[in-house]
Amino acid sequence: MLIRHKLLLWFTLLVLGLQLGFSAFVYYFAAITRAQRFELRLTNSATLAGRLLLPLLKGEAGNRGRLRRDDLLTLPREEISIYGPDGLLRYSSADHIDEATNRARLAGLGAGQQLRYPARGVQEIIGLAYPRGATTGYYRIFVAAEDRAGRAQQRRLGLLLVLANVGGLLLTVAAGWFFAGVVLRPVARISRQAGRISAASLGQRLSEGNGRDELAQLARVFNLMLAGLEQAFEAQKTFLAHASHELRTPLTGLVGTLETGLAYDATLPEARQSMAQSLEAARRLSALTNGLLNLAKVDGALPAFGPVRLDECLHQALRLVRASYPGREWRLAFYNLPTDTEADPFMLPGSAELLTTALLNLLDNAGKHSDGPVRTELGYADAHTLRLRIIDEGPGLTPAELARIYEPLYRAANALSRPGYGLGLPLTQRIIQRHGGRLELTSAPGQGTTATVWLPATPVPV
Repeated sequence: MLIRHKLLLWFTLLVLGLQLGFSAFVYYFAAITRAQRFELRLTNSATLAGRLLLPLLKGEAGNRGRLRRDDLLTLPREEISIYGPDGLLRYSSADHIDEATNRARLAGLGAGQQLRYPARGVQEIIGLAYPRGATTGYYRIFVAAEDRAGRAQQRRLGLLLVLANVGGLLLTVAAGWFFAGVVLRPVARISRQAGRISAASLGQRLSEGNGRDELAQLARVFNLMLAGLEQAFEAQKTFLAHASHELRTPLTGLVGTLETGLAYDATLPEARQSMAQSLEAARRLSALTNGLLNLAKVDGALPAFGPVRLDECLHQALRLVRASYPGREWRLAFYNLPTDTEADPFMLPGSAELLTTALLNLLDNAGKHSDGPVRTELGYADAHTLRLRIIDEGPGLTPAELARIYEPLYRAANALSRPGYGLGLPLTQRIIQRHGGRLELTSAPGQGTTATVWLPATPVPV
C-alpha cells in the first residue's frame, strides 16, 4: 500500500473514530435527558392526579359518577391507575390497562417512594406513593404514557448525526487526500531527484528544503551517502588504475623475457638466465595477486570469531620478522596490565590468522623502513581496551603521504625503492576494523613512524 493511502486511511479512521465517539456521546446524553425530562412529566401528571382525584375518591360512590376518565389525560396514550392504601383499585383511566402488573408492583412501592419501571412498548411507566393525610395512608398512583415529541426529536437528532458523520467522512477523505499530497510532495521531489542520479552523476546532491524538518534530515543523510559512494567510486577507479599498472609491469616483463629468450637464446646458460628472470616476474605477479585476493577476502564474510590471545599472535609475527630481518633489533615491552584479576589480560574475540597477518604487516613495514631498533609495546589504554604500539626510526612520512597511506597500491616516496605493493596497510586497517578496533599512524619526516592499534579486550579466567 502506498504511503499516501496509508496516511489517508489512518487519518480517516482517526477522525471517523472521534466523530462516532462524539456522536454516540451526544446521542446518549440526549436520550438520558429526554428520559429524565419525560419522567418528570409523568411525575407531575401523577401528582396532579393525586391532588385532583383523591378528594373525590374517599369512598363516596356518588362522586365517581361525576368523573370522566379522560379529564386529566394530557399526554399521548396516557394511562392512570390509582390504588388505595388497602391495595384496591380506586381509579383507572381505561379498561385495557394491565392491572395485574400494577398490583404486583404495589408491595415494592414503599411509602413516599417514586419508581421508574421498564417501558411497555413505547409507553414509559412510573409509580408514585402519594400521601393522603396522617390517618388515611398512602395511595399508589401508576402513570404510563408515550413521549412522542421527545422520541421524534431524538430520531431527528440521530438522523442529523448520521448525515453529519457521512458528510464529515467525505470531507475527511477529501482533506486527508489533499494533506497527504501536501505532506508527501517533498518526498516525491526527493524521489525524482534521486531517480536522476546514476553512477555517472554521483556529484549531484538532493535539495535539503528548509534544512530543519525530517525530510531535510533525510535528504542530508542521502547526500552524505552519495558523498560516500562518490568517494568509494573514485577510490575504486584509483584502485583499478593502480592495480592495472602494477599487474601490467610484471606481465610485460614476463612476456618480454619469454619472447626474447624464445627468439635469441641459443645456449643453455642464456635460456636459464631468461627462465630465472621470468620466474622472478612470475613471483612478483603471484605476490601481487595474493595481496589483492587477501584484500578482497577480508571485505567479505569472515569465519566465526573465537577467543584469541593477542600476545601469542604478536610473538608469532615477531618470530617471522626476526627471520626476515636478522640484523634488526626488535624490542618488546608490556605496560599498564591489570593486577587485580586472574583472567588472561590479552584475550579477545577474533581470528588468530587475520590478527597475526595484520601485526606482521605493521612489523614488516617498521623493519623495512627503520634504520634502528623497532620497539613494540603492548598494554591497556583503559579497562576494556588493549593498545599495541609499534615504533620505528625510519625516514617518516609527510602529512600528504599520511592522508593517502590507506589507499590500496599507494606507496610513499621513500618506499618506492623497497619491495612491496602498497597493500599491507589497507589490509591491516580492514582487519583491525573487522575486529572492532582502530588503527592510527602518526609520523613526521625524519622522526620515524608510530603505528597504534586499539582492540576491545575480553579477559577470561585462566
